[in-house]
Amino acid sequence: MEIRCVYTEGNQNVIQEAVDRLPSAGGTVIVPRGNWKSGAIHLKSNVKLYLEEGCVIHFSSCMEDYLPPVFTRWEGVECYNYSPLIYAADCENVTICGTGVLDGAGSAWWHWKKLQQNAADRLIRAESQGIVVEERVFATREDALRPSFIQFINCKHVTLEDFTIEDGPQWTIHPVYCEDVVVRGVTVNTKGPNTDGCNPDSCRKVLIEDCTFDTGDDCIAINSGMNEDGWRVWRPCEQIEVKNCRFIGGHAAVAIGSGMSGGICDIWIHDCVVRGTERGIRIKSMRGRGGYVKRINVERMQMDEIEKEAIEVSMNYGSSTAVPVSQKAPEFSELRFAHIRGNHAAIGVSLCGLPESPLREITLEDVSIAAEDPLREEYVEK
Repeated sequence: MEIRCVYTEGNQNVIQEAVDRLPSAGGTVIVPRGNWKSGAIHLKSNVKLYLEEGCVIHFSSCMEDYLPPVFTRWEGVECYNYSPLIYAADCENVTICGTGVLDGAGSAWWHWKKLQQNAADRLIRAESQGIVVEERVFATREDALRPSFIQFINCKHVTLEDFTIEDGPQWTIHPVYCEDVVVRGVTVNTKGPNTDGCNPDSCRKVLIEDCTFDTGDDCIAINSGMNEDGWRVWRPCEQIEVKNCRFIGGHAAVAIGSGMSGGICDIWIHDCVVRGTERGIRIKSMRGRGGYVKRINVERMQMDEIEKEAIEVSMNYGSSTAVPVSQKAPEFSELRFAHIRGNHAAIGVSLCGLPESPLREITLEDVSIAAEDPLREEYVEK
C-alpha cells in the first residue's frame, strides 16, 4: 500500500498520520516535493518513508513536540528521554530513502550542551547507584539531554539510503541494538556540539558505504555502552563495515569509543577518503570503561590535511561527559592499519596504552603519512 502525503496548512503531523494509516502489513509513505513541517515521526515494521526529490522536512524546534518520553540510549546509558526526531523501536524491515532533505533545526537545541551536566552526571552514574532504567526519566528542559536525530532501537533489517540530513540536536544516525543495517549514499551536514554523523551502538552487521560526512563531532563513531551500564547490557558492536565514504570535516573520520564498555570487534574500514578533519582514525578509551576493542582492520585509506593525528590509538582519552567511578581498564588488541597514505598531519601515528593494559598486536603495514611528528608510542607490547 502507498500513501502520498497531502499538505495541510498548519498540520505538522501529516507524515505521522500517514504512517499510522498504513495497515499492519506496512507499506510506503511518500513525501512529495515541497517544504513540510513535522514533529516526531515514529515508524513501524515494514514501513518505507520515501522522500521525493525536492522534498524538505523541517522538524519542529519546540521540545514538547518530542514527548512523551521514549526508551532510548543517551551517550551509552539507557533511559527515557525526548523522542528522537525519527524513531522506531522493536521493528523489522524499516526504510528511509529518496533524495529529499531532513532538516533537524538543531540550533534550537545546541545551547543545551552547556546545561546538561547535572542530568548527565545523574544518568551516567545511575547504574552504579542502583537506579533501574524505568526510573531514569528525563525529557525536561531543565535536564537538557538532547535526543538523537534518527534512532532505531532493537530493530532488524534497516535501510537508510540517498537522502541528505542537516543539523540535528545531537547524534545524527543512531542505530542501537540493531542487526542488519545499511546506510548507503547518505550525506550528513551538521555543525553543532556532539553532532556525530553515524553512531552504530551495540549493533551487529552494519554497512556504511558511499556516504559523505561533514560534522560537528566524529563523522562515524562506533560504540557499545558506557561504564557500568555498558557492562550490564553487555552487547558488543560487531561486524561493522565502512567503505567508499568521504569525510570532509569533523573531529575524527572514524572513531571507535570512547563508549566501548560492551566490547567492539570485527570492524573493517577501507577505501575511504579523508580531508580536513581534526583526526583520521581514532580508537579511544580510558580507565573506567572496561570492555575491549579487537580485530580492527583499516586499509586503503587516503588521509590528507589532518590537523592532529592521522591514526590515534589511546587508552588515555581525556574527555568524558562524566568521570567514571571505577578504574577498570579497557583492553585493545589485534589492530591492523595497512596501505594508508597521507600528505600532511601534525602526528602520523600515536599509540598509547596503559601500564596495566598495554596495546597488543598492533600492525602497521605500508603506512606512508607526511607528518611533523611521524610516530609516538607508549605502553605498546612488542
